[in-house]
Amino acid sequence: MAELLRSLQDSQLVARFQRRCGLFPAPDEGPRENGADPTERAARVLGVEHLPAVNCKGGGAPANGLRRAAAPEAYVQKYVVKNYFYYYLFQFSAALGQEVFYITFLPFTHWNIDPYLSRRLIIIWVLVMYIGQVAKDILKWPRPSSPPVVKLEKRLIAEYGMPSTHAMAATAIAFTLLISTMDRYQYPFVLGLVMAVVFSTLVCLSRLYTGMHTVLDVLGGVLITALLIVLTYPAWTFIDRLDSASPLFPVCVIVVPFFLCYNYPVSDYYSPTRADTTTILAAGAGVTIGFWINHFFQLVSQPAEPLPVIQNIPPLTTYMFVLGLTKFAVGIVLILLVRQLVQNLSLQVLYSWFKVVTRNKEARRRLEIEVPYKFVTYTSVGICATTFVPMLHRFLGLP
Repeated sequence: MAELLRSLQDSQLVARFQRRCGLFPAPDEGPRENGADPTERAARVLGVEHLPAVNCKGGGAPANGLRRAAAPEAYVQKYVVKNYFYYYLFQFSAALGQEVFYITFLPFTHWNIDPYLSRRLIIIWVLVMYIGQVAKDILKWPRPSSPPVVKLEKRLIAEYGMPSTHAMAATAIAFTLLISTMDRYQYPFVLGLVMAVVFSTLVCLSRLYTGMHTVLDVLGGVLITALLIVLTYPAWTFIDRLDSASPLFPVCVIVVPFFLCYNYPVSDYYSPTRADTTTILAAGAGVTIGFWINHFFQLVSQPAEPLPVIQNIPPLTTYMFVLGLTKFAVGIVLILLVRQLVQNLSLQVLYSWFKVVTRNKEARRRLEIEVPYKFVTYTSVGICATTFVPMLHRFLGLP
């Protein structure tokens, strides 16, 4: 078993997959370490220097997980593509596990398909992503080494590898959607199962193609997600009805996620995991509060029925297509405006409070600034998406 695990974690296995899919390192990068010149190598040596990670909650010193040195391997690697079909397929598949997908698919589901489904998807997505992100910074397993692996995503190089949160999120989204629609819509179950498997498989393979994860990272992410779905499924109906809880419910929804974000595991150097985790938990908190507001103040009719409702999937007509795009465009514009406004305002307040120069972009990485501004911004986005956007749709006469 130990030998099998070591083989699944071998970077050579990932490199062979990349070569079979037509992705190769640039020829001039072979003799040199990762294709870096001496200056780049020196910068990376500084990047992995054993500087202390300070959990600072005041001013002046580096923030939680923020170090003076750069993260390791923060460079652009040259590569050669010999099969563009696989290149574009896996680049697209990788995007299905990134923020751009979530900020489009999840709101679209809420506004145009079924808020009942979007609520379940978001709750499971938040749970899975938090556990995956925290596990990365606790286990601290490295990503595949380069060489021999070609790495295509520079932003994520500073993160640890195990488990693959892309694989976790894709598996959670696909199979939560499948399970939640089985008793709600009439469609061939085999078709839904095939689509869920294809979706999650493409995202998982994209993590190998982009060189971001080993096979063990991906399998670990899938298995952890499967276990979480099995363990939480009996409580899904109970979770659906939490928005009818007491008036103190929103306080718990804000306090608990903020506490988890502010006490995120300390990393050896700065990576985007804490910021991404704060964004995810804050969005989930905002969505949950939005559903509570809708229920408590009766602003929007409740989407979830006491019992599952079997209904046919309506055919996609030109009217429905244009209506869906219109509602989506209106909602996204409002969300982007709210996001920009709240982000700028919260940053100004925090900069003033901690006496930080506004143009100092590194200050955003400080624990006492990064977590509050991210949390306030994306909590506002979640509330806006579930409460104010549907109200705007109704005001504009968009059913």
